[in-house]
Amino acid sequence: MVGSAIVRELQSQGFENIVTRTSKELDLRDTNAVIRFYEDERPQVVVVAAAKVGGIHANNVYRAEFLYDNLMIQNNLIHQAYIYGIKKLLFLGSSCIYPKLAPQPLKEEYLLSGHLESTNEPYAIAKIAGIKMCEAYRDQYGCNFISAMPTNLYGPNDNYHPENSHVLPALIRKFHEAKTQGLSEVSVWGDGSPMREFLYADDLANALVYLLLNYNEKDFLNVGYGSDVTIKELAETIADVIGFEGSLAFDTTKPNGTPRKLMDSTRLFSTGWTPKIDLRTGIALAYQDFLKQVASR
Repeated sequence: MVGSAIVRELQSQGFENIVTRTSKELDLRDTNAVIRFYEDERPQVVVVAAAKVGGIHANNVYRAEFLYDNLMIQNNLIHQAYIYGIKKLLFLGSSCIYPKLAPQPLKEEYLLSGHLESTNEPYAIAKIAGIKMCEAYRDQYGCNFISAMPTNLYGPNDNYHPENSHVLPALIRKFHEAKTQGLSEVSVWGDGSPMREFLYADDLANALVYLLLNYNEKDFLNVGYGSDVTIKELAETIADVIGFEGSLAFDTTKPNGTPRKLMDSTRLFSTGWTPKIDLRTGIALAYQDFLKQVASR
């Protein structure tokens, strides 16, 4: 999702010499394969958008894979970027790097100030290691490696898997299937009270290209929308966009996850960048993508 959005944004701004690899084409956990990639392509700029990702269920069940795979992906890409003299590297993290009970909204300086949310701790630790790796290579070798921490993302080419997807695409699938099957009720994990911030993938891509062109500092930056909604409000909006007219049932036997995750993107916004796509518009666009990608199969 993020990689394809970045490619669209680069192309829209006139960049043509864009090198990409899918996970099937290049196993980024394989050090020798990454070395061959750098040797063959000799890129000038690298964006580390690859990661093993998933929702609460996947993060909690596949804890070893989420730690190992993400560490290997970023270790290989960042270290070999140094070895091959890459001019600039942008590492993408996640809002889950922040402590579970950190003050809201989440400021960059809250990193490592408390305990992480247990369900996604392995993924968060890997992403924190990536940030610190970029900082260390800058400090020791003078590498122009920067980091950006996106909030919760959604949009074209999202993962709509019924078990291993994030909350927004998972709900799109649930409400679509409920509507097409004529169901009267849809179950939503948790009690609906947790608050989440969502950024459309193309807005993120626009921000990242902006940072590649304009930002060269050590400190990582949050990239968010600037406001959040409850899971209940999110579910109601998705149901309305899709046209599901039944009721919602909140399953309190399932975990809520972190109570709130609103990122403070003041540092980024103060440089002149702001998002353009509101949540309802983005959900409508994401649903059209779902219909093309999944429902049409």
